[in-house]
Amino acid sequence: QVQLVESGGGSVQTGGSLRLSCAASGYTFSTICMGWFRQAPGKEREGVAVIDRYYGSIYYTDSVKARFTISRDNAKNTVYLQMNSLKPEDTGMYYCAAHVGRCQSSILWDLTRLPYWGQGAQVTVSS
Repeated sequence: QVQLVESGGGSVQTGGSLRLSCAASGYTFSTICMGWFRQAPGKEREGVAVIDRYYGSIYYTDSVKARFTISRDNAKNTVYLQMNSLKPEDTGMYYCAAHVGRCQSSILWDLTRLPYWGQGAQVTVSS
């Protein structure tokens, strides 16, 4: 059973920065895809970015490219999301999630492939 615990988040003004962390535990397989998904009030959950723990491949949704950076620290079993140039439309609950297997870009929009989820971290960007 994979456990995911998020930290970080908070409230910033437009143009500000925040960093999210996701610590994973409880798994032994080397191939795992971890990433960030967000849900704004009244909207469906959407993929933001994913990273492959072993191969290092990365995929972003178009709206965050050049502003967000996902990274990993395998020694700490932790994935990070550095969010810069934040916009009000980035507001939402951010969830860490994991898929056992290699990362593929399709995981960003096929959330059924992600059986493991964290509790979420709130990100609020005010104008």
